[in-house]
Amino acid sequence: MAEAERVTGTPDVPDVGDGTAAPAERSKGERKIAALFIVAVVAYLLDLGTKMLVVAKLEHHEPIEVIGDLLKFEAIRNPGAAFSVGEAFTVIFTIIAATVIVVIARLARKLYSLPWAIALGLLLGGALGNLTDRIFRSPGVFQGAVVDFIAPAHFAVFNLADSAIVCGGILIVVLSFRGLDPDGTVHKD
Repeated sequence: MAEAERVTGTPDVPDVGDGTAAPAERSKGERKIAALFIVAVVAYLLDLGTKMLVVAKLEHHEPIEVIGDLLKFEAIRNPGAAFSVGEAFTVIFTIIAATVIVVIARLARKLYSLPWAIALGLLLGGALGNLTDRIFRSPGVFQGAVVDFIAPAHFAVFNLADSAIVCGGILIVVLSFRGLDPDGTVHKD
């Protein structure tokens, strides 16, 4: 790890001799994990709440113009992925979302970077939001259609879970280009 240095406000805390991090280092990691899960819960609850509102108030009604023809709220059910691609592969998208959740949960144990915690929290919350639709919405378990409702002109209709996933993905790309790793190290090139 000669090319990397710890990015923290304090000097590195050494191992306590048995291969585990010192209590201060563990506590710092636990705070990052808590941040990840707080971001995920907020993203998930916002997505779930807006979808419940859309199903109750907007589904089977005329779209609501928010900014003229530029932005509307329009309830649609999307069995596919982004842009309604792959409508016949709903079960595959369910498996992918579940896999993303497991990978994030495993990665969280090595998390010492707040920006990565936020990025992964957005991904986790978004994945959980769309996975909830795929499990619990019609036509059936693991085949449910996702509720989308944000309809910009000349673009695909999406939801807050999709937004969280895209924002988390963009943040991960930025962090990667800056050389920041989830464990808090930064690579100098």
